[in-house]
Amino acid sequence: MNPPTADLVMVVHGPEAFDAGDVERLIGLLHPRQVLVAGVMARTAAEESGLPVTCTDERPSMVLAALSGRTCLVNRGKTPESGRIFGELVAGRLRGLVHVEASSRTVYCWNHADGVLAEEIAGLTGYALVPGTSAGDRREGIREIRGCLPGEAVFVNGIVIGTATEETVVLSGEGGTARAVSGLEPKPHGFEKLLRAGLPDLAAAWCKSGPVRTAPPRQGERTSRGGRIAVIDHCGHTLYQELGEGVCGVLAVGDDTTAVCGHICSHAGIPVFGVVDGDADGIVEPGYAPGSVVVEVTCGRDDDLGREVAATRDLWASCWDEWVEETLRSLAGRVRVVVDRRGG
Repeated sequence: MNPPTADLVMVVHGPEAFDAGDVERLIGLLHPRQVLVAGVMARTAAEESGLPVTCTDERPSMVLAALSGRTCLVNRGKTPESGRIFGELVAGRLRGLVHVEASSRTVYCWNHADGVLAEEIAGLTGYALVPGTSAGDRREGIREIRGCLPGEAVFVNGIVIGTATEETVVLSGEGGTARAVSGLEPKPHGFEKLLRAGLPDLAAAWCKSGPVRTAPPRQGERTSRGGRIAVIDHCGHTLYQELGEGVCGVLAVGDDTTAVCGHICSHAGIPVFGVVDGDADGIVEPGYAPGSVVVEVTCGRDDDLGREVAATRDLWASCWDEWVEETLRSLAGRVRVVVDRRGG
């Protein structure tokens, strides 16, 4: 006999809920009719898990807002407090939210959400049931990133803008620019990269702190050795939008972007040619598929050299390995190889 939650749609945020086994356990207990996955690294962890889920490219609040019927958010924050804060943030963008926080074994019923559903999930999982109220965003033009751990990287739209110095980072989007108000040791080059695409709407921006995933990547089978080369320039969170059947490799520009692309593409079996300049923030454990090469510029910045490679090299290759060799020859004397997975 199916449990009363058999009509449930479960929306999972982040990779940790997969890596810690929470999603597999909750599927076994709740038997939801559908599991949707929100987030880039969550998608990677979901694909590695082999669980019957559907991946999306949207953030959790957008996925939940588009659903009707009985829904819940599943999350595992890096700490119980950061998990609660995340649920409060998502709830502030919805009319109500049932939030299953695995880090604290808590079911939050935000803003008078479906109390019957929350009680059913708490009863089936053994988690504590806690009501909560979210007030949403507080000040126009100001964005607070709460639940930070001092010393960890802070992101806006996938770009590291600095290092947290307090539990709450306050950003301002007033005056035609973005700047740190408090709680952040800024990374000027990070703000420069963020603003290059235009001033972001901080209220709607994807903001987070800390590593994007703590588990190491898994190694997959090597894919086709010829086809299109996707270019990911300081925006690793857009990688899945660029990947397709015809992609044989990825040109990644930026230290953290290269690490993210290498991590994701390791499982997919897609090699990466990374261009870095040595300012990595350690946001994810890198891993690279066979055929991957990472080069560090010996003078200048990865931005400039990466754009040069993208502009001067053919982004379609009959053979990835030959494309890599030709690219390395064109960069001779200007880079040094720091990761080399040619031949294995």
